[in-house]
Amino acid sequence: MSTPPDTAAPLTGLRVVDLATLFAGPIAATMLGDFGAEVIKVEHPAKPDPSRGHGPSKDGVGLWWKLLGRNKRTMTLDLSRPGGRTTLLRLAATTDVIIENFRPGTLEKWDLGWEELSAANPRLVLARVTGFGQFGPYARRPGFGTLAEAMSGFAAITGEPDAPPVLPPFGLADSIAGLATAYAVMTALAARDRTGAGQVIDMAIIEPILTVLGPQPIWYDQLGHVQPRTGNRSANNAPRNTYRTADGSWVAVSTSAQSIAERLMILVGRPELIAEPWFATGADRARHTDVLDEAVGAWIARHTRTEVLEAFEKAEAAVAPIQDVRDVMTDPQYAALDTVTTIPDDPELGPLRMQNILFRLSSTPGAIRWAGRPHGADTEAVLTELGLAEAEITALRSEGAL
Repeated sequence: MSTPPDTAAPLTGLRVVDLATLFAGPIAATMLGDFGAEVIKVEHPAKPDPSRGHGPSKDGVGLWWKLLGRNKRTMTLDLSRPGGRTTLLRLAATTDVIIENFRPGTLEKWDLGWEELSAANPRLVLARVTGFGQFGPYARRPGFGTLAEAMSGFAAITGEPDAPPVLPPFGLADSIAGLATAYAVMTALAARDRTGAGQVIDMAIIEPILTVLGPQPIWYDQLGHVQPRTGNRSANNAPRNTYRTADGSWVAVSTSAQSIAERLMILVGRPELIAEPWFATGADRARHTDVLDEAVGAWIARHTRTEVLEAFEKAEAAVAPIQDVRDVMTDPQYAALDTVTTIPDDPELGPLRMQNILFRLSSTPGAIRWAGRPHGADTEAVLTELGLAEAEITALRSEGAL
């Protein structure tokens, strides 16, 4: 169970304003909130963050939002209205970080660009998260993670060799960009500690996913090599694949280390393969994948999943079951780590389980303090803390800015 730590979380005292939607920017804000930052989620009064309506809901409450909106206070503000603009500048004056993902030029259209925001607060860090970045020929195009997964080379190498490219069934590029944005924010804040000045972060969703794809650009630059689709197989080592057990389950096997590959061959009763000249390196083994897959697959097919896992553990070979979310929720290692933790008292849904914070710190841990809150739940509280009188708040509502 995730509970508030006894000691102050490492980002306590940091204020973050989350102006972003779907999904990279909000993920970055969530990561910061998990470790103590005060995150204020600003949404349009009539058009909430679309993640509130994405995917399944329970009793009209979007479940994805409960995860994405955790540890965030929520307020409404129409930035296109004069009162909304003035209020955001007032909020920016007391804020460390603003995260936004409007199309380039949108904030400037509202007179809320870097010039105006930095004038309100020279120490502000502005993280701008867009599909293609703030400049270049694609900058003003609509940009989503799916496009980044296609453009980056990810889809081109994913799937079976004789099948179409495969897109992930979840927000992969957005999630990677969200984590990269959180890192960028902390880097900019470290620079601010030295210089006293804030700066702009330009995060293009098409870039972080290209980074995590590894050495593809340098392979092409130096060798003209274009990585093909290989399904579950690897061009760098073998055996590396998924295999079906006698009871119809699936397991994944990896042999990235030579010693693991040798242990596996002994386990499956094919020790003679170790003596083959081509067995000495991962790349050479990958050229004989058919032989190795047959040896491993035939052995696994004769044993149940439990038998396979126990035998691999005893042999110190590397294996993992192919798990769906039902398995994840009961997996003993995840349970030991509290990876899927319980929020005991959500006001809308009661007890609910979700992924825990991303990593553990021994002295200043983070925590999930609450799950995503209703649209605009903290508007009046935030404005009152900013020093707005009741009459000013009423005027903003009358204008349609809240």
